Amino acid sequence: MVGFKATDVPPTATVKFLGAGTAACIADLITFPLDTAKVRLQIQGESQGSVRTAASTQYRGVLGTILTMVRTEGPCSLYNGLVAGLQRQMSFASVRIGLYDSVKQFYTKGSEHASIGSRLLAGSTTGALAVAVAQPTDVVKVRFQAQARAGASRRYQSTIDAYKTIAREEGFRGLWKGTSPNVARNAIVNCAELVTYDLIKDALLKANLMTGSCPPFSAWAPGTW
Repeated sequence: MVGFKATDVPPTATVKFLGAGTAACIADLITFPLDTAKVRLQIQGESQGSVRTAASTQYRGVLGTILTMVRTEGPCSLYNGLVAGLQRQMSFASVRIGLYDSVKQFYTKGSEHASIGSRLLAGSTTGALAVAVAQPTDVVKVRFQAQARAGASRRYQSTIDAYKTIAREEGFRGLWKGTSPNVARNAIVNCAELVTYDLIKDALLKANLMTGSCPPFSAWAPGTW
């Protein structure tokens, strides 16, 4: 663009969308074993059903859960459901974070001064929309994390098989189980995270503690610095 340096041109909605999803996928690759351990601890005590969840195994703490899984199921068990997890992040984070600015501008009708109300609306809208889009991937991810890797009684053999099995046995609505509480939760979380970020960023800029462009964050952060 004439009159603008490369660092002065704000990132497009597409760049934010893809940047947010890519950053979330990288974070998921690093933290996925912790997420798997969390799921195993949450379902501990459930009765054994058609999905083998290693109900007889006693997990103690995050580290103890990880070590037990590695010993009894192998290191790869920590990444059960990773494909669905990456699918979730690419769809969930891209909408939740990547579209925040665009939705905020929609609510403010292009005004440079966004009220707290407009920011809260934008945060809750993108948070709820992200869940509506990504819920099937979340369901499959958790189902994979819950089932033990060892043994022949595994219900799901692959990510595609999991989508097909759930849709066939539970109907397409089965892929959206838990949507209502998840929408409520993520609308609140999104407001807390992105609106707080937005307000702090504006305060820093008004206090001249930062310039209006910060390249390391401008490609993926909820707002453009």
